[in-house]
Amino acid sequence: MKKIVLTGGGTAGHVTPNIAMIPRLKEMGYEIHYIGTYNGIEKKLIEEIGIPYYGISSGKLRRYFDLKNFTDPFRVNKGFGDAKKILKKIKPDVVFSKGGFVTVPVVLMAAHMKIPVVIHECDMTPGLANKIALPKATKICCNFPETKALFDENATVTGTPIRAELFSGDKTKAMEFCGFTENKPTILVMGGSTGSVAINKAVQGCLNQLIQKYNIVHICGKGKLNKDIPNTENYCQKEYIKNELPDVFALADMVISRAGANAICELQALRKPNILIPLSMNASRGDQILNAESFEKSGYSFVIQEENVNNETLLNAVETVYNDRDKYIKAMEESEMSDAIKSITDIIDSVVQQ
Repeated sequence: MKKIVLTGGGTAGHVTPNIAMIPRLKEMGYEIHYIGTYNGIEKKLIEEIGIPYYGISSGKLRRYFDLKNFTDPFRVNKGFGDAKKILKKIKPDVVFSKGGFVTVPVVLMAAHMKIPVVIHECDMTPGLANKIALPKATKICCNFPETKALFDENATVTGTPIRAELFSGDKTKAMEFCGFTENKPTILVMGGSTGSVAINKAVQGCLNQLIQKYNIVHICGKGKLNKDIPNTENYCQKEYIKNELPDVFALADMVISRAGANAICELQALRKPNILIPLSMNASRGDQILNAESFEKSGYSFVIQEENVNNETLLNAVETVYNDRDKYIKAMEESEMSDAIKSITDIIDSVVQQ
């Protein structure tokens, strides 16, 4: 039986695409193992689905001053030893990395042991961990044509693996879950895994105008519910939505979102017209701004920079995107990103067969 090691961690975005590929990898006859951090979010998510999980020591590689910069190199060094021991035990035919700092020792050690490595780079420009790991990749999968252009013929635009359940939502169940009684167009608002204060304020600032025409499902983030705005027959706010998310996606006619790579690839795959409000340069390395610009250039999204968001710009964007929704859907349907799971697993299989 062929063996694969999946690795990725630190955020859900580095784990859920790996999880999305597991059913097809099993169909293809792979024995699957996972390497992550000792106690990261990935440990719980992977153990819940019964995949053998191995934790290694991991430290963060920072571009800024932090006292942990003095201790994390020792953790990273220990991670190399941990990864070597685990890879020797499993003897995988291939390693697939979704990113995050925990993947660096795994990828570099796999390459040292002559194990083929496939890496997925979700953002338009690589983060620091993948910058270190990418030169060791046998094949590179990416979301954006601009990313592919940074590499040689080893890179392929595949998109991001999307969980199959997101495609099987039920609009009627979503209406009941949200307490909506009027059959209006629905806007889903989400600000990433922890929510976005900027997006929350922008939407709630013009809520009275929005609910005249739309039902609003607002995922605010943990601890960010606005208790001064009660749920109404046209407005439903939740800290987070898990099991009901496929139903809510099915109901949504439009989405207002941050521009994290996994989130926007889900919107593209689900063909949801969207308004992207990327995280500003003040709070990030600018990857969301580049992601959003690429999607806008491809005709998939309408972009408002965070510093330009106000009642007027948001209302105008909503009206524009809703009126032009067929144009956005058509552009997404014509994208070269089709079945990411099949594309990536076929690439994985091709390096095993070499």
